[in-house]
Amino acid sequence: QQQLVESGGGLVQPGGSLRLSCAASGSSLNYYTVGWFRQAPGKEREGVSCISSSDNSTVYTDSVKGRFTISRDNAKNTVYLQMNSLKPEDTAVYYCAAKPSGSDVFGYWGQGTQVTVSS
Repeated sequence: QQQLVESGGGLVQPGGSLRLSCAASGSSLNYYTVGWFRQAPGKEREGVSCISSSDNSTVYTDSVKGRFTISRDNAKNTVYLQMNSLKPEDTAVYYCAAKPSGSDVFGYWGQGTQVTVSS
């Protein structure tokens, strides 16, 4: 069982940075693939990035490549999403989710954190 709590969202100007955190209480996140997703008003939820449980390989959606970085801190049982060069189109509620090694389904979700990019 996992409980995930996101934090770090807020209001930032275009070109600014934020770091989102996904803290887990439960078993070690090291055994889970963790993803960040976002949902903007009126749009479907989309996958932003994920980091695998097996080898910590990472994947990014094209629109954030070169700007966002996903990482883990096993000692803190936390996954981060560093977001740089933010654009207004990055505005959304950001969610982290986890799936255990070998599972195809992200079964554990956080409550979301709002990111607003605006001048």
